[in-house]
Amino acid sequence: MLLDDQWKQICINNIIAICNIPSPTGFTQQICQYLLTYFEDLGYQPEQSIKGSVIIPLGGEGKPLVLAAHIDTLGAMVRAIKSNGRIRYTHIGGYPDNNIENETCKIHTRDGRIYEGTFYLTTPSVHVYEDVGNAKRNDNTVEIILDENVSCKEDVEKLGIQVGDFISLDPRVKYSSSGYLKSRHLDDKASAGILMTLADYLMKKKMQLNRKVYLLFTNYEEVGHGGCAGIPFDTIEMISVDMGPVGEDLTADEKKVSICAKDSGGPYDYNVVSVLIEIAKKLQLNYAIDIYPRYGSDVEATLHAGYDLKHGLIGPGVFASHGYERTHLEGVTATLKLILAYIIHKL
Repeated sequence: MLLDDQWKQICINNIIAICNIPSPTGFTQQICQYLLTYFEDLGYQPEQSIKGSVIIPLGGEGKPLVLAAHIDTLGAMVRAIKSNGRIRYTHIGGYPDNNIENETCKIHTRDGRIYEGTFYLTTPSVHVYEDVGNAKRNDNTVEIILDENVSCKEDVEKLGIQVGDFISLDPRVKYSSSGYLKSRHLDDKASAGILMTLADYLMKKKMQLNRKVYLLFTNYEEVGHGGCAGIPFDTIEMISVDMGPVGEDLTADEKKVSICAKDSGGPYDYNVVSVLIEIAKKLQLNYAIDIYPRYGSDVEATLHAGYDLKHGLIGPGVFASHGYERTHLEGVTATLKLILAYIIHKL
């Protein structure tokens, strides 16, 4: 299945666009509205669940399949305002604090104001503190310093900042001439962008689906319950289109599409995984089959919620997951090709 350079660039552009929209879990209104408008403009009829997931029927008949990606990301929330005007934060999602040290961020107030700041160690200067390299990083030793003229708690409160305000991380999106895409939140905005491109491609090419297909963009995956609700009632199969972590003892890399056989929730459906592997082989895609003991996906949340369906997990290889992540155009393209073949060819 051929995808010309134009469609590859459209896919990268979609990923970059949504990476630049702040959407820590619980603060996804802007990106949800972006998706609703995007799919309406393509000619689809998107819907939104009570919890906020965006659902798009793509068409087709029989054996309903959901392709799910999540649009919520890691982030933080204001836990307390310190007496010196600095911010103590609490995590949204799971990540080590060294992954955010020295990163810039934005604080989003409840009345719509946005302030910039930076995560710093409370003892950051090597010219002053001897334990900079050895200090443990956590929410006691890392804090946010605002780029505002504040020196006490009252100064910060006058800005309208309060406990419970959301904090988004600067994605720092970079796309190289060699095809590497670096950004925070490629988990899972790389695959969300792939599904956006999939819908665009199907509409423009007027392609016939081999079954009924829905897209589902969930908004609480990073805290574990994104896929627990909002699943179309007639669904019999669901594939999480997420990412393939890259690291030691794994065969995935940034240029491959990853097909997950098992993760922390156990094995994925035997037939679904087998068909995905068969298609990848037939198309001669650059693919990996891997096991991820420290990984869980949206479709497992769906199963835990009691849905009776077959399940799978695929996605482009992503290096440094839950940090400053990296993938490649080839892995993104291979993932798109695999999904297209899965919903178009007779199985």
